[in-house]
Amino acid sequence: MASAAGQDADDDHRRNVSQGGARDRPSDRRVVSDTAGVAVLGACATWSLITATAHGGRPEGVLLAVLAVAAGYAAGRIFGALLPVAAPCAAALSGLCLTVALPRLTPGPEFAGPLGHAGATAAVLTLSAGAACCAAWATPVPALRLALRLLACGSAVTGAALGSTTAVVTCCAVLLCSLAAGRVRHRGPGLAGLAVAATAMTALFWAVAGNALPGGLAASLEDQLTPRRVDLWRDALRLARHDLGLGVGPGRFGELSPTAALSTVSDGKPHSAPLQMAAEQGVVGVLLLAAAFCWLLFALWRSSRPTPVVLTAGAALTALAAVAAVGNALSFTAVSVGAGLLAGLATARPLVVEPGTADGPSGPERGPLPRGGRPAA
Repeated sequence: MASAAGQDADDDHRRNVSQGGARDRPSDRRVVSDTAGVAVLGACATWSLITATAHGGRPEGVLLAVLAVAAGYAAGRIFGALLPVAAPCAAALSGLCLTVALPRLTPGPEFAGPLGHAGATAAVLTLSAGAACCAAWATPVPALRLALRLLACGSAVTGAALGSTTAVVTCCAVLLCSLAAGRVRHRGPGLAGLAVAATAMTALFWAVAGNALPGGLAASLEDQLTPRRVDLWRDALRLARHDLGLGVGPGRFGELSPTAALSTVSDGKPHSAPLQMAAEQGVVGVLLLAAAFCWLLFALWRSSRPTPVVLTAGAALTALAAVAAVGNALSFTAVSVGAGLLAGLATARPLVVEPGTADGPSGPERGPLPRGGRPAA
C-alpha cells in the first residue's frame, strides 16, 4: 500500500514553481533558513558575552554549546547530502555506542529520572532513535526500513537496560510519531503541533517551580520530579526575578543558589535549560533559547526532504526539549552536537532522488510524483 509520504508541503512548493514561483526554489529555501540560523546562533553567543561582561559570568559553556550545534548542523547537511541513509544510520549507532561506552552518561546513585547524567542518557538515546527512524524513511528498501526501525526500538531497550525510564518513554514516543508521520499530508500543522507541545511542557514545569499549580497536582509532580530538583528550579526563578533583563551572569547559578551550595556533589546547574537561561541571562536569554528551537522547526519546514523524515526529526528534537526542560542534558557537548546533526541530516538536500520528494537533484522541473510520493514500480 503506497505511503502518504509525498503528499505534504512539497505540493505547495511545486505549485509555486508552476506559477512562476522560482522565488521558492530549494536553494532559496535553504538560504532563508540558514540565514535565520546564523542570526539566532550569533545572537545567542553575543548575548552570553554581554551578560557575562555585565556580571562577571563565564560564557564558555554557552559559546561551546552554540559552536557544537553549528558544527553538528553543518556536518549533518554535508553527510546527509552524500549519504542520506547511511549517515543517519551511523549517527544512530554512534549514539547507542556512546551511551554504553561512557558510564558518566548513565544514571548515578545521586540522581533519579532525568536529573544529571540520566538526562544526557535519555537525550542521546532519543536522538539516536530519531536518526534511525529518519534513515528508515529515507530508504526505499522494505527490509532495511524494518531493520532501522528495530534499531530505533533498540534505543528504548538500551534505555531500559541503563535504568532510564525517561529514555524509554521518549524513544517510544519518537518511534510512534515517526510511524504516524507516514500518513500526514502536510508538515506545517505537524510542526506547529510539536511547537505547541514543547511550549506546553515548558510552561508546566515552570508552573511547578512557581507554585502556580493546584495543591494535589503540584504535590504529585514534585514527588515525581524530586524535591531537590524543584528547590533548584525555585532558586532559579528567584535569581531571575532579581534581574529580569540580564540575569546573574552565565555560569553563576551554582555560586548563588542556596540549594546547590548545600549539595556535596552539585554541578552548579538548576537542571532545566529554560530556567537556567532565565536565571543567568534573563528574559532575553529565554527568548533566544526559544528562538533557537523555533529556527530548527522552521528549517525543517523549509526542507526539501520527505515529510516523514522532517516530522520524525521534529519529534525527536521536541522530545529533547522536554528532557532539557527537566534536566541538564544541553550541558553535554555530545547532546548539542547530536541535536545539530539530526537537524542537519533532516534538512540536507541529497544528491540522489529520494522517495517522496517533490524535487530531486535536477530541481522542481521533474514534475509531480505519483500519489503516495513514490516512483512507479
